[in-house]
Amino acid sequence: MEYTKRWLPLEAQVERLAQRGLEVDDSARAVGLLQSIGYYRVTGYLYPFLESDEYVDDEGHTKTRVLDKYRPGTELHHAESIIDFDRQLRLLVMDGVERIEVAVRMRTGYVLGRASAFAHEDPACFDDSFTRANTDSRDPQPSKQVAWLERVKARRESSDEQFVVHFREKYDDHMPVWALTELLELGHLSNLYRGMLQKDAEEVALAFGVPKKKMMISWLASLNYVRNAAAHHARLFNRKLQNAPSRPAVGSVPLLDHLRAPGAPKEDFGTYNALAIIAYMLRSIEAERSWALRLAGLLRTFPTSHALSIQSIGVPQGWETLELWRE
Repeated sequence: MEYTKRWLPLEAQVERLAQRGLEVDDSARAVGLLQSIGYYRVTGYLYPFLESDEYVDDEGHTKTRVLDKYRPGTELHHAESIIDFDRQLRLLVMDGVERIEVAVRMRTGYVLGRASAFAHEDPACFDDSFTRANTDSRDPQPSKQVAWLERVKARRESSDEQFVVHFREKYDDHMPVWALTELLELGHLSNLYRGMLQKDAEEVALAFGVPKKKMMISWLASLNYVRNAAAHHARLFNRKLQNAPSRPAVGSVPLLDHLRAPGAPKEDFGTYNALAIIAYMLRSIEAERSWALRLAGLLRTFPTSHALSIQSIGVPQGWETLELWRE
């Protein structure tokens, strides 16, 4: 289908929002908001405020259809409030994931380094799925380890960190794993962790209170996903997580049992699940609960309205009573 919509000046964009049912008392303020963040970002935050109706499809299934009209009572300040909430949420996520990333770097380098200073180059230190090349003549591929080493080499060569320069000049750019891990982004780190031998991977996982390697892999991938979303200023509010963290079986991680409670909002796809994982892992890193308490403080400011409740990001009923969010 060919795109035929024409360019609209900001004032006309405000008129368009008003035609869709948004109550705009101050047009200049609305223009200022659109000027600062754009029409599609504003409408993304306003999506939950759209009206909807149910219909029956050709196969007799009842489905919900989102309409192009805002619910009565939807005002510009509703968008402003949720945009501000989401901005603060992104900053907290960045802060929490940074602390976890740095700690996982250290622990991974520490465990691998015990076997060899250059364990990352040694196939014996990794699972066969990480070190085995694809020898199919139709599509030969190097091993995941070789591909990982190439990506990390490029990152090392572009780095101007002083300790990298030191190894470059004194040791012919040959870095031990406990130094190399300091350069890794969470995605690189997650891939390296995935390739580790089961016993080593579970030693790392247990240091963060995670019972299994498979679960740690899922959590690292999810943290990388939400960190990237936050770093690129994407919306975390009302987001369906594409990389949702696996929820522990009841009893295996008692602080997170509530993630599997019947009727948990949005089940494993809500942003809250990633927030709970961050709060839980930070308990193994820092004695104080400052991050969890700051997040709890932010959640209490959630801009509840006629169209929104805190459950829209997957926060369960009675969340404030959970030990995870208390001192």
